[in-house]
Amino acid sequence: MVVGSGAREHALGWKISKSPLIRDIIFVPGNPGMAEIGECMSANPQGVSEVARIAKEKRVDLTVVGPEAPLMAGIVDELEASGLKVFGPTSSAAKIEGSKSFAKDLMLRNGVPTGSAKVFEDFEEARAHIETLKHPFVIKADGLAAGKGVMIVLDFRSGIEALKKCLVDGVFGDAGKKVLVEEYLEGNEVSILSLSDGKSLAHMEASQDHKRAFDNDKGPNTGGMGAYSPVPFLSSETEKHIHTEIMEKTVEAMRLEGVPYKGVLYGGLILTVDGPKVLEFNVRFGDPETQVVLPRLRSDLVPGLLATVDGTIGEYGTEWSSECCVCVVVASGGYPGKYETGLPIKGLKAASADSKVEIFHAGTKKTDGKLVTAGGRVLNVVALGDDFRDAVGLAYESVQMLSFEGMHYRRDIGKRAIEALEGV
Repeated sequence: MVVGSGAREHALGWKISKSPLIRDIIFVPGNPGMAEIGECMSANPQGVSEVARIAKEKRVDLTVVGPEAPLMAGIVDELEASGLKVFGPTSSAAKIEGSKSFAKDLMLRNGVPTGSAKVFEDFEEARAHIETLKHPFVIKADGLAAGKGVMIVLDFRSGIEALKKCLVDGVFGDAGKKVLVEEYLEGNEVSILSLSDGKSLAHMEASQDHKRAFDNDKGPNTGGMGAYSPVPFLSSETEKHIHTEIMEKTVEAMRLEGVPYKGVLYGGLILTVDGPKVLEFNVRFGDPETQVVLPRLRSDLVPGLLATVDGTIGEYGTEWSSECCVCVVVASGGYPGKYETGLPIKGLKAASADSKVEIFHAGTKKTDGKLVTAGGRVLNVVALGDDFRDAVGLAYESVQMLSFEGMHYRRDIGKRAIEALEGV
């Protein structure tokens, strides 16, 4: 059973379905793309007891939880208490994403490289603090904010607006009742996904996300507008340093503090002049990073998921394709702000005709038998190529075959990888 309804869960289901170990897949609640792989069951993924009931009734052998909210709500605790195998961290371990102040404190106490920060719950205290700072700096909502709770402050006025958003206006609800005022770090960002059984880790290949809504990293933060893998400017030496000094050190710190971390640990990192540092940890597969990492994984994913649950991840080996993978997120006009839904989607069959292209559904639904938009991020177009130029070209060829009213996408996904390789 795969819990979730986005492109990440579609990609997970797609990869899992290729395993000879798997007979059937259930998606809760799923989407029209996932319905072509397995059975979709209507249920609230945050309804922990409801999901557990389905797992018991269907005699599910393994549950894989996609989004962060059900993990924070204790879905793993509930399923484990019922004697069921589930991939993901407990609610206490999920705090490393659910509370940025918890994560920051853990890192600073255990020597995991990250930016300095101060935590505030009072607007006036936070305001007094930012008056003493040089720009730029960063203000983050402490809790889950769907990737939109991070604000880079370039002047005092925008700092006040960001603090008001969180601490006064409650734009992010409970997630913004506490904020971190954090050091601004410069450099290229990379994402690392590591499977952890609480003691050992198996690291996946790196990727790079594109958070901003518009080309050249302009506009507001989103849940992610595209990604690519591998990352040509990440040296093997730096990658190994990330594995040992960040990912493994963090899992060991959690084990020693009595909160063992089992599942996939996502490291959102920045390559500074002083070395790689952590921007954030997430407790689930990245979205859209998963969509470019899994197509390059030649190994069967399912034994890795089971080894994570069973405590034998040290025995899981991974084999990777040398191909490049690019994901372009096709979004609704206005996203991440207000947008329309229910708009008919055309061209899906033609766009997915090439065997090197996969289209993962993010925010779609069927209405009267027709596929329509149902979210901010609508579709993920994923293409493999012998090099980045091939992958980028194929991805955008497929994107241009799609259409719905107001359709929006970035036109520069993968550009940074090509420039790094060609020395631009």
